[in-house]
Amino acid sequence: MKINEIIIEGVGRAAEHPDHASHANTGEWQFRDIGGYNPTYNINRIMMAAAMADGGDKPVDMDEASWVSVYNVARPYSDAEHKMMKQAFKTVKSEVHHTETDHKSREHPNTHTVSPHHKPGPIKLKRK
Repeated sequence: MKINEIIIEGVGRAAEHPDHASHANTGEWQFRDIGGYNPTYNINRIMMAAAMADGGDKPVDMDEASWVSVYNVARPYSDAEHKMMKQAFKTVKSEVHHTETDHKSREHPNTHTVSPHHKPGPIKLKRK
């Protein structure tokens, strides 16, 4: 069976699943987020869960949504880039949430406080 026999889409109308394709089709799942607002985010989360699944009946042990959920995230590095983002949001109307007002990058307070290595001592050579 050729791909154009499976996928037949007419111009100017909604395509229908062709009857003859059922012979080659092993089954499919059509899905989207409830309301159909963000199919890209939905397929990302579904495929993450499918990758963790074992085929059982219980839900997979993962969060349904990430902390950013259905939002895109931009992380500008400089004040100039922050200003560029503000300008872009004035151009393309968007729902915007700015989570930080202090744009300085710092290490977490516990970074580099304890060495992951033991204190080095003298190298002892084994002699024969």
